[in-house]
Amino acid sequence: MRANLVSIGNSKAIFLPDIVLERCQLSNVVELQIEANHLEIHAVKPPRTGWNEQFARMAGHGDDKLLDNPTPTKWDETEW
Repeated sequence: MRANLVSIGNSKAIFLPDIVLERCQLSNVVELQIEANHLEIHAVKPPRTGWNEQFARMAGHGDDKLLDNPTPTKWDETEW
C-alpha cells in the first residue's frame, strides 16, 4: 500500500484509511519506532497490559515469593 505525504506547516502527515486503523487497532495515540531506514507505527497498549497473566505464571512457578525475609524497621515497630 502506498500513501502520500501531505505538508502541514513545517511537518508532513500521512492519512491512513479506516480499514488500516481498524486492522492495526490504532487509536488517536500511536507509538513510533525508527528501525534502520524505516518507520514502524504501533498501537499503544494500556499500562500493565498482560500483568495478570504474568503474575499467574509466576505463581504457578513459585516465583511470587519474597527472596529475602523482611527486616523490621523502627517505623514498623512503632508506627505500623
